[in-house]
Amino acid sequence: MNFKEIFSTIFRVAKREMKIMYYKPLYFYSTIIVFFVSCIFFLSLLHEGATEDMPIAVVDLDQTSISRRLVHELNSTQGVQCDFRCATFEEARIAMQQGEVYAILVIPKHFYSEMLDFKRPTLTFYTNMAYTLAGTTAYKQLLSFANMVSGAFQREVLRKKGLPDQLIMQRIQPITVDGHMLANPTSNYAVYLCSILLPGILGLIVLIITIYTLGMELKWKTSRELMAEAKGNIILALGGKFLPHTILYCMMGISLNLLLFRILQFPMMGDLWTVNVAVVCLVLAMQAMGIVIVGLLPVLRDAISIGALYGMMGFSCSGFTFPVTGMLPAFRGLVNIFPLRHYFRIYSNEALMGNPFVDSLPIFIYLVIFMILPLGVMIRLRNAFINQNYPLK
Repeated sequence: MNFKEIFSTIFRVAKREMKIMYYKPLYFYSTIIVFFVSCIFFLSLLHEGATEDMPIAVVDLDQTSISRRLVHELNSTQGVQCDFRCATFEEARIAMQQGEVYAILVIPKHFYSEMLDFKRPTLTFYTNMAYTLAGTTAYKQLLSFANMVSGAFQREVLRKKGLPDQLIMQRIQPITVDGHMLANPTSNYAVYLCSILLPGILGLIVLIITIYTLGMELKWKTSRELMAEAKGNIILALGGKFLPHTILYCMMGISLNLLLFRILQFPMMGDLWTVNVAVVCLVLAMQAMGIVIVGLLPVLRDAISIGALYGMMGFSCSGFTFPVTGMLPAFRGLVNIFPLRHYFRIYSNEALMGNPFVDSLPIFIYLVIFMILPLGVMIRLRNAFINQNYPLK
């Protein structure tokens, strides 16, 4: 078979697949619509970059001018909002249990008088860590606020003793911290989540649709027609069948990168084209894993179940939510069986750290290995397509 016949066969199979995609709206809804809605949801959910105005409850048992001033100062911060002024702790506790507030600040009785007498009054706050993001935000804000209150009181006392401001600051803060937040200096949660979560969703869509596309050929007994169009060549059959899907998914992935790194101005320290190549490799790797799963389990329901489990585990094992170095040693090597893990490493090298391409080249090799894995199941998949000797239910 010469090159002209190969291209003709691939084009003929691709034309057949495009007809199937045209007459089955499921492909349109489960790819473009699902991905489009996911982008809108996550980007609009985190459009402000970080959580702000987390509702908290304040129990002011002191009721003095200084306690009211503290509440006013806390309410003017960006992270929390004192929406609930409770007379008792029980009232605030009920509000937290009902999910109306994420933290409680308790100002004790005689707070101002004990502070003047240097009796070290205690500011108590409770945070609901069942909501990790909201609870952490409220905790950090309240902790910073308590430290500022303590420092402000020390400054006023030392001022009344006649000490200059420079010496006062040396006593209050003897060590100055100069911190720099690299790669994401604005603490933008959209940068932290969407840059990997959305490509991960795209990869999951690619995996499931790949399994569904092959599984339906087996379930509806049209696989022999596919092999006839490809003249019995399983590689040409798969190449032509997934050509329209691959083009569509790659366009979606590159469009996502343009949206994130050009329109929304997400950090991009390196080369955008390297990240675009990475997302194309991610698409091809997920398609390859879909073929492998169907080749090993040529039953639609079983293959989709395994594919969904495999795809969802990729989010946990990619390393962007929990570092791989913190995992158990027995599981650290298993993260390499997920393509999303390698895409995350390339994204970190290029977009966040700005490393040269040679640092990402070994990672691309991992993705290429995923692409050649289907060769190991070609014979089994070809026999399944031709013989169709598998359970339908």
